[in-house]
Amino acid sequence: AFAPSSSRSLSNGATAFVRHSRKTSTSTYTRASSSSSLAAAASKYEPDPNFDYDMVVIGGGSGGVRASRMASVHGAKVLLLEGHSQHGPPHYSAIGGTCVNVGCVPKKLMVFASRYPSAIGEMTGYGWDGATPGIFAWDKFMDAKNEEITRLNNVYAKFVLGPAGVETMEGLGKLQGKNSVEISLTAGGTKTVSAKNILIAVGGWPFKPDIPGIQHTITSNEIFYLEEQPKRMVVVGGGFIALEFAQIMDGLGTHVTLMYRGDMFLRGFDNDMRTHLHEEMERNTDIDIQFNTDPTEIIKN
Repeated sequence: AFAPSSSRSLSNGATAFVRHSRKTSTSTYTRASSSSSLAAAASKYEPDPNFDYDMVVIGGGSGGVRASRMASVHGAKVLLLEGHSQHGPPHYSAIGGTCVNVGCVPKKLMVFASRYPSAIGEMTGYGWDGATPGIFAWDKFMDAKNEEITRLNNVYAKFVLGPAGVETMEGLGKLQGKNSVEISLTAGGTKTVSAKNILIAVGGWPFKPDIPGIQHTITSNEIFYLEEQPKRMVVVGGGFIALEFAQIMDGLGTHVTLMYRGDMFLRGFDNDMRTHLHEEMERNTDIDIQFNTDPTEIIKN
């Protein structure tokens, strides 16, 4: 699994989070929209009749969603373009962006699942007798994870973008001059619209090196949709995403090897913290950590 080093924040998750989030998502939006409405009322923008839209946003991730909402509540006519409204392969990208679909949220759910065995091992000290690790069911976890991500995709349409007045369209945008966007519609065909302002918020994609056998590997996108839990996994990378997945899969029972081309992972972070984390991983996990190691070929078993 090749892990990118792009920054991704953490979010809540797990079964308890599913129920809790239904309350907090709505109330959080209500507070945000109320304050935004006050600001909009103070200086309401009038849509420009010379364009189809005042702003077209290409990309429905965290930045695109936020920008489109704020522009719309201030009076602008806004169109948000995203290839898909629902998560899943083979495209992975969907409304909500990396964080919601193949990043922060599902990753945090996996973190909670992976912590269970070690937490159970400490429960005797807290007075819980007879607690056992149990058996992890990858398929049941994936079903629950997918249900939660689907719920969040729908929240964006029903509680975030829709009430803010943002128009959404499934398709990919392509610039056709300063004020024109050609849209390749997901359902088929194309459409061209004019826009006074165009915001590009397309995000990024995991990088895979050009080495023999690279087609046999996965990235931090595909790992969220594997049908079976790998018995063994090699994680190539030294950023925090690589370390997170290495420890997640180790906690779930997969035999993990972590390869990093440098002397110590998390380059650019505090050195004391890097050293301490390395020591803790050596002490508390079964991960085979290999520094100064860079794969040159992938051979399928």
